Amino acid sequence: MAPNTATPESVAQREVMASLDDDGRTERLIIADTTADDAWLSVPVSGSVALQDWQ
Repeated sequence: MAPNTATPESVAQREVMASLDDDGRTERLIIADTTADDAWLSVPVSGSVALQDWQ
């Protein structure tokens, strides 16, 4: 895994968005940095943990 080389200045210029995508078979959470090419990830919602369970 590559080390995190982000600086406070570069982090402030990022814009990250999240979306739920349901294609009828699998509901997925998509997280993307809209300021960079190919900077996104997609994970099945079925494997996620509710926010209340993290507290």
